[in-house]
Amino acid sequence: MPAAFALLILCQLAGELLRAALHLPLPGPVIGMLLLTALLVRRGVAPEAPLSRVAGGLIGAMGLLFVPAGVGIIAQLGLLQQDWLPILAGVVVSTVSGLIVTGLVMHRVSRLMESR
Repeated sequence: MPAAFALLILCQLAGELLRAALHLPLPGPVIGMLLLTALLVRRGVAPEAPLSRVAGGLIGAMGLLFVPAGVGIIAQLGLLQQDWLPILAGVVVSTVSGLIVTGLVMHRVSRLMESR
């Protein structure tokens, strides 16, 4: 299990190093996830593998990651009260845009999968 956790950390570190070295516009952890995905696809991982248990434990504790965001919202409550309309518009527009793009991508991917 420590080796699986170390693999996650090493992929994130590799992603950060690649981002810094190549000046990529993606966050390091996203690049690390792509590296991890490539590793897993190449090797294949059984559902009961240690990596699955570590990932499940981290996902189980994901709610804790929202605590700093909640504290930040409370700390900036004055700013939110002052500029609520542009913030609300940004949230609504980005949510609707994300849903539309996700729907279009899934539509095209499902068509590609059906044609195979």
